[in-house]
Amino acid sequence: MYDQLQAIEDRYEELGELLSDPAVVSDTKRFMTLSKEEASTRETVSVYRRYKEVVKGIAETEELLGENLDADMAEMAKEELSDLKKEKEILEERIKILLLPKDPNDDKNIIMEIRGAAGGDEAALFAGDLFEMYQRYADAQGWKVEVMDANVTGIGGYKEVIMMITGENVFSKLKYESGAHRVQRVPSTESQGRIHTSTATVVVLPEAEEVEIDLADKDIRTDIYHASGAGGQHVNKTASAVRLTHIPTGIVVAMQDERSQLKNREKAMKVLRARVYDQLQTEAQSEYDANRKSAVGTGDRSERIRTYNFPQNRVTDHRIGLTIQKLDQILAGKLDEVVDALILYDQTSKLAELQNG
Repeated sequence: MYDQLQAIEDRYEELGELLSDPAVVSDTKRFMTLSKEEASTRETVSVYRRYKEVVKGIAETEELLGENLDADMAEMAKEELSDLKKEKEILEERIKILLLPKDPNDDKNIIMEIRGAAGGDEAALFAGDLFEMYQRYADAQGWKVEVMDANVTGIGGYKEVIMMITGENVFSKLKYESGAHRVQRVPSTESQGRIHTSTATVVVLPEAEEVEIDLADKDIRTDIYHASGAGGQHVNKTASAVRLTHIPTGIVVAMQDERSQLKNREKAMKVLRARVYDQLQTEAQSEYDANRKSAVGTGDRSERIRTYNFPQNRVTDHRIGLTIQKLDQILAGKLDEVVDALILYDQTSKLAELQNG
């Protein structure tokens, strides 16, 4: 483990030199690649350097205790030794987590798809609540949100909304959101005051670059048609809506939010590329996932992952048994407590798998 850490620190120092080299600075693509690599190892190097300081401190304090110290000095040295040993244990656990194999998609932007599922109008309204929750969380993280397509219902909810979220480590924080989200509340449309249960589904896809997945033109069928439904005056006047079908996988993406056919096609291609990339990844990892013991999971999108109970102001994540009495804050975008718990649980599970062979 320590050979690996030393190699990471050596590479980090090498990257620091490369990033100050004028030849690298002038090559934007290489500079960006190396900057990302440096940023991804920064925390590991910082923790490792502190670990080395602590180990050195322990050795020096033990040496000091071997000398003839007066009672007060000896007591102080013993306290310091105890503190350093505790910190060493904490750092060792942190290092193990930092050395876990990284998900190659963690630093990617995402395409998030939210749909009202069981529950009619109430499900569509809940899909709108989730959409706003993720928007607020993204704002708090300093990320950018772009709505790519939206199918709004008459009472203000969403049958479907697709958005792109761009920023630092978006996928690493939101990848656990895929699945069925359930709401229990008295609908505003319900006169009897009875609690209803409705669901909305969330799909989180890592953005796929063209270099990662090349979709051949011959494999894509394009249909152009008139937009329909809510969408302003241009609806039905120009054939601007675009439907792309990826023939090998049968994946279909339709986009009609923009007035321009070109912009709709551009957005549809982004979503299509992400969906095909996701499907190919899922197929490639299906055997691995079947053998994985991790209970968090990011694969089964029909899995009911979370319940939002309004009467009791309660949110429960069923995968990790987490219950929080702060539903109002969660819906206001304060998702850190849930996200951090899911990340920690997944990391701990992976660490246990690794140690158990």
